[in-house]
Amino acid sequence: MAPPKSRIALVDWARVQWDRALGAGAVLLGAILLIVGWFKISDTGFVSEQLPYLASAGLGGVFLLGFGGMMWLSADLRDQWRELRGIRTRLDADPAPAAVPAAASAAPAADVTGRDHV
Repeated sequence: MAPPKSRIALVDWARVQWDRALGAGAVLLGAILLIVGWFKISDTGFVSEQLPYLASAGLGGVFLLGFGGMMWLSADLRDQWRELRGIRTRLDADPAPAAVPAAASAAPAADVTGRDHV
């Protein structure tokens, strides 16, 4: 039996946008770690019992949130650079800019204020 089309589309998207998928997964996992750590820490009033959860879930969650945000930003920057590269390629492919007609280039520039200069 073939997998559904939506699953294939998701796998293809994850292959093409691997950095964005990794960033989203890291942010999701980091948020889960912080929430689980908060619930574990809130169950006890003793600092000695809270420190292991703070060290593992708290620091790990903050690290994963930062890493996920960095990966998402990296994906956005890569998209922008790809688009700029495409624009540059199209501009480089144009052999010469459009020629300005001789009559238009000989005419004096219009005054933006609307007043005639004497």
